Amino acid sequence: MDGLTWGVVVVALLLGIAWYLSYSAARLDRLHSRVEGALSALDAQLVRRAEATLELVNSGGLDPASALILAGAASESLEAHNERAGDDLLEGQTFAGRELIESDLTEALQIALSPQAVEEVRRVPGEAGVAALGRVRAAAVRVQLARRFHNDAVKDVQRVRRKAVVRWFRLAGHAELPQTIEFDDELPPTVRE
Repeated sequence: MDGLTWGVVVVALLLGIAWYLSYSAARLDRLHSRVEGALSALDAQLVRRAEATLELVNSGGLDPASALILAGAASESLEAHNERAGDDLLEGQTFAGRELIESDLTEALQIALSPQAVEEVRRVPGEAGVAALGRVRAAAVRVQLARRFHNDAVKDVQRVRRKAVVRWFRLAGHAELPQTIEFDDELPPTVRE
């Protein structure tokens, strides 16, 4: 082969490598954007769950002790959201330490929504209690789904960032490696139906 052929082969090879690196960097960027979107969706669903819980408390169907427990846990969840409202949720990948607060709200829902309490809520005249209970259930299901989608997106980013080419060429830049969000989001058995 003469020099021109070698030159064409080298240029073609370099263009192929450049295209692959560019494609990989763009894919990683899309995956990071997916994590951001999933985290925002999870945050919105957590706010909905807390608001639905407060609506249930205000429906008048719960006994005062259960209402107080739920109101406190839901208010704490909303306050944690409001404290971070202007901040970047992805900063530090800690979810602002809300995992414990959200687990506490789940635990409060599980304690307060015993079978007897759910029956009392269903007896509230005007269907306000039943509607509020339905909104709590729907919000809790959406929280589970949003957390699952977020964690799946994080695992995809982590998988791609483990690839040698991503590490060697620093395609992730200075972006922090996202972490999964783990907290108890199990529905109370009496609300699952």
